Amino acid sequence: MTQNNSFPFLPRFIATSFGAGYWPYGPGTAGAVVGLILWLPLVLTGHFAGTVLITLGLIAVFTALGVWSAGIAEQYWGPDPSRVVMDETVGQWLAMIPLSVYAVRPDALTDGWFWMWTIASLILFRFFDIVKPLGVRKMEELPGGWGIMADDILAGVYSCVILSICMYFTH
Repeated sequence: MTQNNSFPFLPRFIATSFGAGYWPYGPGTAGAVVGLILWLPLVLTGHFAGTVLITLGLIAVFTALGVWSAGIAEQYWGPDPSRVVMDETVGQWLAMIPLSVYAVRPDALTDGWFWMWTIASLILFRFFDIVKPLGVRKMEELPGGWGIMADDILAGVYSCVILSICMYFTH
């Protein structure tokens, strides 16, 4: 582990989800909320295909950036530092994929269900991220930045599946 003050700005900024990882009261939840806040403007544009494609693009790009920056963060802050929350941001985006599909409805943003599902995606994702069932914890054993990112990616996938099932049977 090296000195914290020499940690380069760009990987630190990315790893902490633009500083959210410094939030003292639940940095993981702060990272997930950043994902939600960054995603909402995409839905508000009302372009279904764009929302889905951009969400998938964000997941791909920020997974790669997260693996890179988390690997560097471990060199400065030790194994799986709590300030690294880009994994939560990406996991939250995965959890919200069903909402990208739901948002195609003309009344999606005004019917109340959209906002309930948005909150449900956050709760589901944080549940799977904290409890780490069904192989989620095993992902932490992967080397470097992959170990930091992979558990939240799997938690996001589980949240996506559960949310999709719930949305299907209620609509």
